[in-house]
Amino acid sequence: MALPLGQIAGVVEEELAATPFVDVHTHLFMPSLGKLGLWGIDELITYHYLEAELFRSSRIEPEEYFQLSKRQQADEIWRALFVENAPVSEATRGVVAVLDSFGLNTAAENLTEARAFFAAQDFEAHLRRTLELAGVSAVVMTNDPLDPEEAPFWEQGAEADARFHPALRLDRILNDAALGVQPVKVRRFLETWCARMQPVYMAVSLPDSFVYPEESARGRLLAEAVLPACRDFDIPLSLMIGPRRRVNPALRLAGDASGRADLRALERLCVDFPENRFLVSVLSRENQHELCVYARKFRNLMPFGCWWFLNNPSIVEEITRERIEMLGMSFIPQHSDARVLEQLIYKWRNTRRTLAPILANTYRLLAEDGGEATRWGIRRDIQRLFRGNFEGFCARKA
Repeated sequence: MALPLGQIAGVVEEELAATPFVDVHTHLFMPSLGKLGLWGIDELITYHYLEAELFRSSRIEPEEYFQLSKRQQADEIWRALFVENAPVSEATRGVVAVLDSFGLNTAAENLTEARAFFAAQDFEAHLRRTLELAGVSAVVMTNDPLDPEEAPFWEQGAEADARFHPALRLDRILNDAALGVQPVKVRRFLETWCARMQPVYMAVSLPDSFVYPEESARGRLLAEAVLPACRDFDIPLSLMIGPRRRVNPALRLAGDASGRADLRALERLCVDFPENRFLVSVLSRENQHELCVYARKFRNLMPFGCWWFLNNPSIVEEITRERIEMLGMSFIPQHSDARVLEQLIYKWRNTRRTLAPILANTYRLLAEDGGEATRWGIRRDIQRLFRGNFEGFCARKA
């Protein structure tokens, strides 16, 4: 039954709240991967987004800051960004939202109460509660087979967890040529690790200078090892294009920036490898329209997320409206990119809050133009955007 115009916004909010999302890209880890998984207040506060803000609002120098303990770093950031300044940026407000969701004082002078709360948590119960508060049923990890801390867990048979899906990360292989330039050797390595991890996709972060084809180790490995392995295991390759690493080396992880990429590289990949599937996120705002155009031309390309510097409501709104106008509901609106467990809470709260008026306006326009907006249709579309598109794109063919 068609909804009256005045009810559309409320129904959209209800269905967004009721739909368990799949978070298609995070840096979280399942419990069997030990202490690789980050959680708790000190990890939240020392997130590199907040470190970058610290050096704009404090006299402390990066060299001095990075010599401090994690606890001291968190205290420094809390004092500078939450006590001496109003926490109104997206990253600081996110911490406030997390504290509030657990009933903690968001205006405390120090982190004593928050530290006591997190120290008292049973991790498994805390994990379940966090996923529930975030409205997330499953997350995709970032798993590096060349990480000397992570690889032994997999080699010893890490226990799988249905809430955590592996993704085989290729950055060290493709960007650092860690295995040399022997495609046959790399392909065998990938086959071994695909069998071991059972990843839902392979993934690589590529600089804004990425081009394809190119006469380089990366170009050869992509064409002769990575993409054939993806075809063999029938999984997509996720391309995250646009970072400029350490433009300010003193800030370490917080010193990265973004640049506009030449997406003709993506065009060539889609043309030259039609049997491969590509999940794509681009870091430059200027590349977003091009990405939508290419998605209209290549069904083996799936745009996903508003990544990193684009994960601000004003920009998310612009990009999402553009995608709906050009692609309908055939994209993945967002991922969290969470590095700390509790970030799921505020990142997905923000997504629901930002997407609600966008979707409501979409259905209102449909109704005004003579179509029907129904609860069933809204539910179907939201489930498609935040679950079905990813699950269908990554599903292995029979």
